[in-house]
Amino acid sequence: MSLFKQHSGYVSDFTRFVDELKQKNPQLEAQQLAGRARLWDKEKIDLDDLRRTKESRVQQQAYVYQSH
Repeated sequence: MSLFKQHSGYVSDFTRFVDELKQKNPQLEAQQLAGRARLWDKEKIDLDDLRRTKESRVQQQAYVYQSH
């Protein structure tokens, strides 16, 4: 038994707009996935490289412009 009634005959304006947009531009989803990959999908972090980078940093003085 379903808790929500589904009205299969109704299609919202937004759904129709998106469907029409996808029909006009079939490569739209591929472009979206490529954009997402460029912005959000990052390469795995090499923990050994990260550790070596942190260890090789030179400690900065508390007041950078202070002369010895």
